[in-house]
Amino acid sequence: MDPQTKIEVEAAAFRRLQHHLIELRPDVQNIDLMNLSGFCRNCLSRWYQEAASDSGINMTKDEAREIFYGMPFAQWKAEFQTEVSSAKQETFLKNHQ
Repeated sequence: MDPQTKIEVEAAAFRRLQHHLIELRPDVQNIDLMNLSGFCRNCLSRWYQEAASDSGINMTKDEAREIFYGMPFAQWKAEFQTEVSSAKQETFLKNHQ
């Protein structure tokens, strides 16, 4: 695979992951993602922001989150975020010390 095609395929896979989390599975909580995979939507938006910065593009954390979440983060939290159970919080703390 040539380098440009590789970039395009990687970008398409990223967009598909983003679509999946925004459109198909907004019910999946970030803590569940963190507990299972070690990353969540916030991590993905931070990586997006860092990649933009590496390309000379200034982007705030809130701007990156809005791009990745498909809406302002506060709106996403209000619509989709649920209370975290003590068991999930315990797992998170154990895995991310």
